[in-house]
Amino acid sequence: MSDNFDKEKAKSKKNYPFVFLLFIVYFFLPFTLFAQPKDNAPYSRLGLGEPVNHTLSSAAFGGLSAAYVDPLHVNLLNPATYGWLSSATFEAGAYVERSNLEFNDQQTDVLSGNLSHLVLAFPMRNALNDVLENKKRKLFWGMSFALLPNTNIGYDIQTDEMSEVSDSILNVFQGTGGTNKLVWGNGIRYKNFSAGINISYLFGQLERVREVQIQDLDNAYTNRFEDDISVRSVQFTLGFQYKWELDKKRLTEKNPFSTKSIIFGLYGSPDSDLATRRTALRIGINSQLLPVQRDTAFSDTDIKEDGKLPSEWTFGVMYQELAKWRIGLEFGIANWGKYESEAKPEQLFDSNRFAAGVEYSPDANSYNNYLKRIRYRVGFYYKEDPRLEDLRNYALTFGFGLPVILPRGQTSFVNLAFELGRFSTDDQINEDFMKMSLGFTLNDGTWFYKRKFR
Repeated sequence: MSDNFDKEKAKSKKNYPFVFLLFIVYFFLPFTLFAQPKDNAPYSRLGLGEPVNHTLSSAAFGGLSAAYVDPLHVNLLNPATYGWLSSATFEAGAYVERSNLEFNDQQTDVLSGNLSHLVLAFPMRNALNDVLENKKRKLFWGMSFALLPNTNIGYDIQTDEMSEVSDSILNVFQGTGGTNKLVWGNGIRYKNFSAGINISYLFGQLERVREVQIQDLDNAYTNRFEDDISVRSVQFTLGFQYKWELDKKRLTEKNPFSTKSIIFGLYGSPDSDLATRRTALRIGINSQLLPVQRDTAFSDTDIKEDGKLPSEWTFGVMYQELAKWRIGLEFGIANWGKYESEAKPEQLFDSNRFAAGVEYSPDANSYNNYLKRIRYRVGFYYKEDPRLEDLRNYALTFGFGLPVILPRGQTSFVNLAFELGRFSTDDQINEDFMKMSLGFTLNDGTWFYKRKFR
């Protein structure tokens, strides 16, 4: 009887992470399936729109990316990390966000959600082959492919003003669309130094509409301005990392991650050209007359214009004792003051970002206590947003990395992250937000494995 009881008890413990996973999916998916892209993010009308977070599994501890490396996770921002991958890794994720917008004692709530990433990365040689063939390698090569929403545009803003013609002029600003990225990355590691490159193809459609309505004048025409801009660009991201071992006595060829170490990381993108095609329409509409009167004042179709995307660089340092601790800091700069777009000229500003975070796992190898195997994460970030000179974005982040053992014994993860933050300005729209991200990391160690038959 006692043996059967122990087996049932062990079985229930093994199923615990799957029950927890189903609980998260059950409550999270309805929001991601039915939430629409944010239709009132006022600052998405500037530049290319509202950036989508690509920090993936590190989002819960400040979004650290320069010095963060994990053999079982993909760090898409720094391509130097691909050389440390130990297995083929597929990652997918989505997010849901609730925001409160405040301006001049007026408030409104917005619910949004979208896909955040689809990534496939893998080492170009299976480590099991080296063990079977008794080979020792110093050079490692990893590759990745990714599809990413890059920016989102969604806003609906109305303002009233007075003029000499009318005491009540309504301005309506609306926008939809955004940009996406296709990414191909390669990373090479030699001993403890790694370098990599991401080649990204940026594409998208930016649609903006402005209407000017004179409300207290009979038979007045509504002036409508429509701008549709398609954008294209090829970007290059270079990444570098160096791992300084602090306990070389415990370092082994089979497990290069078992020691305490400090990792230094740097990645960034140089300036890149931006190609645009713009269609502009200016029309007057009088809906008070029958039939409705439409007067086209100006029309330009498929106008080719140029622009420039600025350089961005991020440096970070992280102390890690893998399977136990990660503590990191990073600082980033982006020269958005050099942003150019002939299709939609506007002034952006240089931006800085600071982030810090901690990840802790009480006992990653615990068999009887699942809570000890969880990766607990907390951090924060502060960013000067380039879209306004005094726009600041800061947030507290926290979350969990939930390990899941798949049938073949390879550890995969469910990554859950929360952000509590604010967009703050001195005299414009302020935004408080709460964001939840859910990512799935599936690892498979059988890729490129050479089976031998005797």
